[in-house]
Amino acid sequence: MPIPHEFAIGEVYLPPLLVAALLGLMAAMLTARLLNSYRLTRYLFYPPLVFIALTIIYTIFIGTFIIGA
Repeated sequence: MPIPHEFAIGEVYLPPLLVAALLGLMAAMLTARLLNSYRLTRYLFYPPLVFIALTIIYTIFIGTFIIGA
């Protein structure tokens, strides 16, 4: 599987890391919403820091294993 150099959405070219970051942000928002709905964020010391950490973890995971950037 070749590594993509850019993604074309319409006539706009996007780098693969930007696409991975957007998908990571959406996955972190979904995870934060689930944690809030089950009231598990009350066990976290600082939930915004956990959100940023989840965004970074998901971005690295998606960029490495799914996109291959």
